[in-house]
Amino acid sequence: MNVRPYTLLVVDDSQLTLPRLARALGPEDFALRVTSHGAEVPRLAREVALVVLCPGEEASGTLALLDRLLSSDNPPGPPVLVLAPPEPRETWLEALRRGAEVVFDPWDADELAARVRRCLALQARMEALATQVGELQRLSSTDGLTGVHNHRHFQERLRDEFRRAQRYDDALSLILLDLDHFKSVNDQHGHAAGDGVLREVAGALQRGVRETDLVARYGGEEFAVLLPRTHLTGALTVAERVRRELRALRVGPDGCLRVTASLGVSSFPHRSVLTPEQLLLTADEALYRAKHEGRDRICLHSQMPPFPPPPSQGG
Repeated sequence: MNVRPYTLLVVDDSQLTLPRLARALGPEDFALRVTSHGAEVPRLAREVALVVLCPGEEASGTLALLDRLLSSDNPPGPPVLVLAPPEPRETWLEALRRGAEVVFDPWDADELAARVRRCLALQARMEALATQVGELQRLSSTDGLTGVHNHRHFQERLRDEFRRAQRYDDALSLILLDLDHFKSVNDQHGHAAGDGVLREVAGALQRGVRETDLVARYGGEEFAVLLPRTHLTGALTVAERVRRELRALRVGPDGCLRVTASLGVSSFPHRSVLTPEQLLLTADEALYRAKHEGRDRICLHSQMPPFPPPPSQGG
């Protein structure tokens, strides 16, 4: 058992069951709280490990409360054990159908303790499984090297955010960036140093955006930044901040490597952006133009003038 006792919520209008439960379960393993049937029971249930429900006079009221306690909320609430008399049969049968454990009253103390422990053990396994599923979901959407989202997750979010922007007539912007001359980093300093650069860049990107924005490794040394509810002017501000922050990075084993990036920016709504694929394509075309025009700069998907290169920028 736990070092600290489990807390059980006993729902009993008569409050006559509590002394018998205390004798059957023992205070060293279980702490008991008692309340009557009422609207506050689901809230109180969130604070305990198990709910012990004694049926009230109205079977329908008991089953309605049971439905609320065993609703498909996320995360799920605690398990429920119903202490029911053998008759009427329909009450405890309905409790079983809804997912509760049932013990007949009057009960055998050893059986009751065993049923309570089984409920708690099953709940612990379910919680552990939910944690594992959550971790697997996180891993399936994360790039193993950089820790930001991966290409597949980015494509899913791009479609979702584009549909939302269309539906609510909202803005959506996308920044694609590619590290300049990254092949030379791998060639001159080794792939381990290149991997370190990618991790540093990913960290800088995450620090430079809002929690609601999405940073993803699009592929190789290319990253994507999806900016929900952000118009073109806001996206340009983010892009310029990112470009400057990357340019200021000193990375590599000795902190001697400098990083620059070329960025392409696209936004919705725009006359040439009617689908998520077009948002991605126009950002990619803008990125290609930034590379072609000299790197370390930002280009747009429209005919608007891009940010000028810094004074020290070479060809």
